[in-house]
Amino acid sequence: MNKIKELFNIQYPIIQGGMIWASGWKLASAVSNAGGLGLIGSGSMYPDVLREHIQKCKKATDKPFGINVPMLYPNLEELIQIVIEENVKIVFTSAGNPKTYTQYLKENGITVVHVVSSLKFAIKAQDAGVDAVVVEGFEAGGHNGRDETTTLTLIPIVKEKIDIPLIAAGGIATGAAMYAVMALGADGVQVGSRFVASNEASSHIDFKQMIVNAKEGDTQLTLKELAPVRLLKNKFYEDVTALYAKGTSIDELKTLLGRARAKRGMFEGDLEEGELEIGQVSGLIHDIKSAKDIVEDMIKEFRITKNNMEYISL
Repeated sequence: MNKIKELFNIQYPIIQGGMIWASGWKLASAVSNAGGLGLIGSGSMYPDVLREHIQKCKKATDKPFGINVPMLYPNLEELIQIVIEENVKIVFTSAGNPKTYTQYLKENGITVVHVVSSLKFAIKAQDAGVDAVVVEGFEAGGHNGRDETTTLTLIPIVKEKIDIPLIAAGGIATGAAMYAVMALGADGVQVGSRFVASNEASSHIDFKQMIVNAKEGDTQLTLKELAPVRLLKNKFYEDVTALYAKGTSIDELKTLLGRARAKRGMFEGDLEEGELEIGQVSGLIHDIKSAKDIVEDMIKEFRITKNNMEYISL
């Protein structure tokens, strides 16, 4: 039995990333209904909005779903209480210390997974008592690790040192990539960018189309002094690059970033001035389709790849 399927009681070991401005109840429920695990991304939601999305997701699916909770969120305690009150049984935490809420969540019957980008933090998460870790290479979109360790390097390094289930993330949008990381020791995958370009994602259609049009090299990891983030190159990215070229300060970067820059780009569709967070794998995304089709296509390709590998001889 696959450890991730068993842990979450799902059909396929595919988790949809809880991306800000993309992962509302429509996407989460669609992925769960397709046999994966959908996550509501609370990082772009006020507490009352999160409660509304949870309640709508419950009506849209009778399958397991979870909440992604970035631990740097100012209303963190309120978000955690809403999750408990609404009887959500799966929480993925990120961007913070897993010791803060892991035991409290587990005492309330919640399965806890923490997102990490290094072996050091994977071990800390295991020591904190989490049920599994998402191990994310720097190919991933959005906020990322500073070490720039690739997924194919990071997965076996972490697998060698931990005992809990491992979910691979970063650069995974196909069944072949899913097979590759599971061959390296992952028990399942978390997929972000591919689901942003889905019919059910709440991200703006113009942003989705820009992902489809993206080519290799169109994203870059930047803003390491604040919080490393992988962005599609646009005018905002060029403005950031110009600051670096002249020798910038953290205050100047903060001033340029301002507030709601990600919402402006990914949710409102300002492709010039907005922050457009997406992974390197956007170069492999060529269409916008349903979450159900994404899951089914990944599983079909995984099985084809597995079968093909059996006939490769050395």
